[in-house]
Amino acid sequence: MSRHKTEEIERAVLAQLVHSRMDPFEAADSLQELSRLADTAGVLVCDQITQNRPKPDGGSLFGKGKVEDLKNLLHEKEANIVIFDNPLSAFQQFNLTKALEARVMDRTELILQIFARRARSAEAQTQVELAQLQFLLSRIPVTAAQQRFKGGIGMKGPGESRLQLRNAPMRKRVTELKKKLAEIQKRSVAEAAVKRKWPVVSLVGYTNAGKSTLLNALAPRSEAYVDDRLFATLDTKTRLVWLQQNKQVLLTDTVGFIRNLPHSLIASFKSTLDVAVQADLLLIVVDASYPHVNDHLKVCYETIKEIGAAEVPALLILNKCDKGSSDSAVLHVTEQYPQAIPVSAKSGYGLETLKQSIVQELQKCCTLWQLPSATSRT
Repeated sequence: MSRHKTEEIERAVLAQLVHSRMDPFEAADSLQELSRLADTAGVLVCDQITQNRPKPDGGSLFGKGKVEDLKNLLHEKEANIVIFDNPLSAFQQFNLTKALEARVMDRTELILQIFARRARSAEAQTQVELAQLQFLLSRIPVTAAQQRFKGGIGMKGPGESRLQLRNAPMRKRVTELKKKLAEIQKRSVAEAAVKRKWPVVSLVGYTNAGKSTLLNALAPRSEAYVDDRLFATLDTKTRLVWLQQNKQVLLTDTVGFIRNLPHSLIASFKSTLDVAVQADLLLIVVDASYPHVNDHLKVCYETIKEIGAAEVPALLILNKCDKGSSDSAVLHVTEQYPQAIPVSAKSGYGLETLKQSIVQELQKCCTLWQLPSATSRT
């Protein structure tokens, strides 16, 4: 492979192992999503390769023959990166990098790269750095032996290994970042307490479902960043929204969910995701036009449970449902979830119904619904 031609452009081959415990249709959808993640990261996807086998190979995930096929494909496409949809152990990543003579990463590392590029606020940057360091610490370098540095006269024990010396500064930085995030969270709680004269409604849902577009539609002056790529929003945005006369809420938008979201990211973004935990009402937003919307909903509910927001009252919002749409996928999902509210954040369809539903739900579940008299809009 001519490396000097490909150093400036990152060209990737996607790889996936489909084993006996995986659903083939979900696996295909996950690989398609991985391609979108690569595009979001600015990587050109040249090709993809899959292997079906009963279980992963402990040393290289793929079997020996498939690893050779992957190496040949890299040369043929002049690609310099392999992105695996499956999680890789440090041992597997080391072996594959050596065998393929190319950079090897998995889905988690790719998501971390996207988060690093998209983080804008100090809080988001701190959260991403913490997640990256915790990921690096989990990737123990594979060597034939870890040489230990002996202690001096009067020192007991085997001394410190190269690995310990390498990891010590990172562990110290992790401790510093956790303290910094804890301080940010304390300030956020204090600020939230001041704002609690209005109920808090939090937009949650699968990434790229249209949450930021919906925020802009309900609060026209919000100017939330919108992009047709995954993880366009990492920072929490909060806007005051008028629902009816004398009825106002604070509407928040935060990072989207995705299948196989790394636990380290969920933990690192706890202070951001706590917005949903502390909310009076969740609006679970999904893309009704997506063919596998049920899979997205499953991920949403699992993530909501994982972050501790399962007990928060919620409304299901089916976005991208234009009035009179004849799209069979949209019609099917609206029939499947009759209690859900169909809207189109882009065209405005269903937004008034959504506002009424929010008011009705908050009147039932929110003990803080003691709103001040409406003031003139400024």
